[in-house]
Amino acid sequence: MKSFLTLMHREWMQHRLGWLLLAFVPLVLALLLTGVGDIEIDDSEVQSAGAMLPALVALVTMMASTFIVFAILWCTSMVLLSGLPRRDHADRSVEFWMSLPTRHSASLGAPVLMHLLVVPAAALVVGVLGGVLLSAVTVSRVSGVAAWFDLPWGVMLPATLAVLLRLLAGLPLATLWLLPLIMLLMLSTAWFRRWGIPLLAAVLGLGNLVLHQGYGITVLSELLGELFTQAVHALVVVGGAQFKIDGPESAVAALQAVPAWALADFGQALSNLASPVLLGGLLFSGLCFALLVDWRQRSV
Repeated sequence: MKSFLTLMHREWMQHRLGWLLLAFVPLVLALLLTGVGDIEIDDSEVQSAGAMLPALVALVTMMASTFIVFAILWCTSMVLLSGLPRRDHADRSVEFWMSLPTRHSASLGAPVLMHLLVVPAAALVVGVLGGVLLSAVTVSRVSGVAAWFDLPWGVMLPATLAVLLRLLAGLPLATLWLLPLIMLLMLSTAWFRRWGIPLLAAVLGLGNLVLHQGYGITVLSELLGELFTQAVHALVVVGGAQFKIDGPESAVAALQAVPAWALADFGQALSNLASPVLLGGLLFSGLCFALLVDWRQRSV
C-alpha cells in the first residue's frame, strides 16, 4: 500500500502544475468576466423568478462552475490516460521504475486510479467551492451585494452538499461503466503507439457501420449506447424527480427535498449495477489490464 501511495504521489508531482492551472484559471477568468462584463436576464425570466431570482442565479452559477471544471479535468485525464502506457518508454524511465520494488500492476493501476477518480473528484469539489465564490459576484451584479448575504443558505448549503456528495458517490460507478472503453483505449495506444486512437475509432465506427448496414446487427451500437447512458445515469439524475417551483415557498421546499432525492437517486444508481453488461464489461476490463501488464513486462 505504501508503494502504491508513492506512485500516486509521483503522479501528483508530475502533473500538479497542469491540474492546478486547469482547475483555477477558468474560475479566475470567470470571476474577471462576471466582474466587468454585462449579465443580461430576460424580463420574463426576472418576473417569473420574482424574489427567488438571486437564489436561482446563485444555483445556476454553482452548477455551471462545477460542470466546466469537471469537464475540463475529466477530458484532460482521458488524454493523459491514452498516452500513459508508453509514457515511461519514451525516455526509458521504465527501466528505473522496474528497478524499484513495485509491481507492474501497481505502476499502471496507481496513475489510472489517480486520473479516473482522484482528479475528477477534486475537480467536483473545486468547481462547487469556486461556484460559491462566483455566485457572490453574479448575484451582486444582478441584485446587489446584500442579496447574496440574504440568500436562504440554511437550505441552499445542505442541498449543494447533497448534490456534491451524490456526484462524488456516482463518480466511481460511472467509471466502472466506462472502464472497458478506457482500458481498450490504453491497450490500443500501447500496441499501436499514436495510431492507437484513430485505429480504435475506425474499428468501432466502421465495425458498427458494417454490422448494422451489412448484416442488420446493432449489438455494438446498443452496447456502446448502454455503457454511455448508464455512466451518465450513475453520475447525475436517474430518479426522474421533478421539482415544481412556482413561488418562494415551493422553491424552499424543493431545496429541502434535495438531500432525500440525492440519497434515493444514488440507491437507484446502485441498483443499476446489477446488469450483465456491467459484469461483462468488468471482465473485459480485467483482460485488457492483464494484457497491458504483460505488454509492459515484455516491452523493456
